[in-house]
Amino acid sequence: MRGWAAGGLLRLGLLLLYGVSNVLSLEIKVDPEIQAFVDEQVTLKCSFRSFSPITQKLTVDWTYQPLTGGHMETIFHYQSVAYPAAVGTFRDRILWVGNIAKGDASIAIRNLTMNDNGTFTCAVKNPPDVHHNIPQTKLTVTHRGFSFQLTSAVLLSILVFLPSAIVVILLLVRMGRKFGVLKHRKKSGYKKSSIEVSDEPERTEQGTCLGRMGTWCLQCVDTDEEEPY
Repeated sequence: MRGWAAGGLLRLGLLLLYGVSNVLSLEIKVDPEIQAFVDEQVTLKCSFRSFSPITQKLTVDWTYQPLTGGHMETIFHYQSVAYPAAVGTFRDRILWVGNIAKGDASIAIRNLTMNDNGTFTCAVKNPPDVHHNIPQTKLTVTHRGFSFQLTSAVLLSILVFLPSAIVVILLLVRMGRKFGVLKHRKKSGYKKSSIEVSDEPERTEQGTCLGRMGTWCLQCVDTDEEEPY
């Protein structure tokens, strides 16, 4: 009985310790993926919530690891004041844009290069709140001219509108040719045959704008009639 009681107390103590560790913890949120462009500036957002009052002991650390793997380096440290990286590829390029009082631990990187592609980690500690999740942000830097991505929606739009655009262009070309032929007929004093005259709409219809437009369009798209020279 004593052994069972001792085991029960031990389990209870572990549960209490686990509960306390969960209460005394931080919640951190970041953007999982960010896309940016060469020579521009990007903001790496990091928000946190602490269950303990914020003090001067609070620290923020940003680390970076290349996409190809390798050594993880600290590029920014904060404790009361900001300490950007003084060496390495991010030297003089890290800006503190956060606000600790509002739970914001964001930083910005300026003058981006293709070498900045990688994974960034935001870690916040506010003793006794020191345990938290380890969120990461994947940064992808590209040239602005090559940032276009052929999505399914774009591909569908191309397949739908491209044939229509081709048809419209062909019609415009044919209309231009027909217009040139009609203009040539008018200058040369060309007269239509009785058959052509009989096929024209009535004068009452020609008297309206709609009738004239319909006649003109029919003449333009009529591909069966041979053009006289």
